[in-house]
Amino acid sequence: MENIKIIKATINDLKNLQQISRETFAETFSSEHNNENMNKYMEKSFSAEKLGSELHNGDSEFYFAVLEGKVIGYLKLNSGQSQTEIKDEKALEIERIYVLEEYHGKKVGQLLYAKAIDTAMQMFADYVWLGVWEENPRAISFYKKNGFVEFDQHSFMFGDDKQTDIMMKKQL
Repeated sequence: MENIKIIKATINDLKNLQQISRETFAETFSSEHNNENMNKYMEKSFSAEKLGSELHNGDSEFYFAVLEGKVIGYLKLNSGQSQTEIKDEKALEIERIYVLEEYHGKKVGQLLYAKAIDTAMQMFADYVWLGVWEENPRAISFYKKNGFVEFDQHSFMFGDDKQTDIMMKKQL
């Protein structure tokens, strides 16, 4: 998979971002959640208005993993006041790393993760942090393998279902 390119998404990529966001989220979570909660979450989180506003936000960045012209995964990073929990100027949040199922195990997530760490180093961040759903063992294992440790947790509503994210961070 050495032909994968990591490119920064711009407002011109809104449709591609919306498509990859919805597709990867559905692949990852639809088997564990009912359709009503999935649809509510995706309408709220991946609407053209919401993603467009995030693409225009200087403290949020999106990157695509592209193979032969096809977007196969993406990364969302937040700094400054755009971070979802911790608003630490010396931190970078990885809000999302998602890869199409057919490309799991092919190092695409690792390439996106490397981009996140490069970005954090360029901004002289002290640490990188994220929240990961407690019932997503694949993601938890990925982050632990990359040196992240658990430091807290928080609850969130997924439709009408209360869920818990494990908060993890890695010192740089």
